[in-house]
Amino acid sequence: MTKLTTEQQEKLFQVLKARFEKNMNRHQGLEWVNVRAKLEARTDKLRSLHEMEETGGEPDIVGYDSETDEYIFYDCSAESPTGRRNICYDREALESRKQHKPENSATEMALEMGIELLTEQQYRELQQLGQFDLKTSSWVKTPAPIRKLGGAIFCDCRYDTVFVYHNGAESYYGARGFRGSLKV
Repeated sequence: MTKLTTEQQEKLFQVLKARFEKNMNRHQGLEWVNVRAKLEARTDKLRSLHEMEETGGEPDIVGYDSETDEYIFYDCSAESPTGRRNICYDREALESRKQHKPENSATEMALEMGIELLTEQQYRELQQLGQFDLKTSSWVKTPAPIRKLGGAIFCDCRYDTVFVYHNGAESYYGARGFRGSLKV
């Protein structure tokens, strides 16, 4: 999908506004009218937000970058987005599997959607805004030295603690997906 119809845009605005108003703790001091104006000015980003929503990410604003004049959206679904699970970390990992290949990889899906995987730091920031991934886990952007050695990292939250783990980048599980970020 390249561009949303007017009807799809309006539906997305309604969903985002309702989530924004329900979760003011995530973006204190920000006003929806300003967010909507920014979204209307940057319709190229609406497709990405729509994809985040359609894959179960429940995107919401978690901050504002005053230097770049951009709102920061993260996937804020309680668990790792359902439409982005059962995937390995990246294309290299996908191609290395000889059998039982997953359909896609986290980095490729993010690229196709026009979003970035959360970093470990961003994941920890998200956890300050609520309870996320209490039953699932999410791939996060893996540092190059770890990836070079064949690994990838993922996070979850158990016992009121964020845990960072490693796995072979080619692994995939029904309870592991990825969370993304988008600046608008």
